[in-house]
Amino acid sequence: MICAVHATHESWSMHIPVTFTLALATIIYLRGWVRLRRLSPELIPVWRLAAFMSGLLALWIPVGSPLEMLDHVLLTVHMVQHILLMAVAPPLILLGAPALTLRWGLPQHLVRNALGPMFRWPPLQRLGRILTHPVFGWLTTAVALIGWHLPSVFQLGQHSESWHAVQHASFLITGLLFWWPVVQPWPSVARWPRWCIPLYLFFATLPCDVLSAFLAFCGRVVYSSYLTAPRLFPISALQDQQRAAALMWMCATFLYLIPAVVITIQLLSPPRTLPVNQTRTDLGGIAASPLPAEAEAVQ
Repeated sequence: MICAVHATHESWSMHIPVTFTLALATIIYLRGWVRLRRLSPELIPVWRLAAFMSGLLALWIPVGSPLEMLDHVLLTVHMVQHILLMAVAPPLILLGAPALTLRWGLPQHLVRNALGPMFRWPPLQRLGRILTHPVFGWLTTAVALIGWHLPSVFQLGQHSESWHAVQHASFLITGLLFWWPVVQPWPSVARWPRWCIPLYLFFATLPCDVLSAFLAFCGRVVYSSYLTAPRLFPISALQDQQRAAALMWMCATFLYLIPAVVITIQLLSPPRTLPVNQTRTDLGGIAASPLPAEAEAVQ
């Protein structure tokens, strides 16, 4: 019992910086959102605020909430974390137009004198074009998914807090890169025709299907650490593994294919005639949205 209390205290101690960082991001975003709404109420609608806040909540649950403490006990909990970090938090955060809103939430002298010149630096812009290319996003996500679930690599993350943090960070970063061409947040520019994105999302389900099928039907516990983990719930390690596999398959199917269906419907629908000066608000970002004159002044 003493060991369990000590482990819980250490876990919560690690969560404090994460929670503080996410709270700070929330404050900066809210400040930027309020300032932009004063300039142009149509530029950042309320649903984008709700999406960003939901994304931060989906990020906090796997890395800052008590759920994280069960990661070493149940593979199902690990799978919930993986899904939230790769397929739930990233698209919600990107739908919140974070680049535009956060830059308005930061002190403007910092944006003009430091961040602006840095992001206009040609080598950094070239790197950004590589990182946000759909092929790069798809490949890095597949490598992170399969690589971290190889038994030896998985056990490394289970036995080292540092590697566990690296695992979570790689899930989140590759998730952001993967969803970037789908959401296309400001100031991104489409690299592929929009009709390619449903195929992009469909092929993203294949690595998940392969991994979930292997975990469900291999007939043995793949990750040995769960054989010796305390059984806090009335299920065996093999049953836990099979439930985790089913969860991965189901979530990958819905979280990737539903946006593909939505985009397909948009592509097949007749184009709408928008009034002059109306902000563009498709499923993606606001890459083509006009900025108010006051906003242009600080670009």
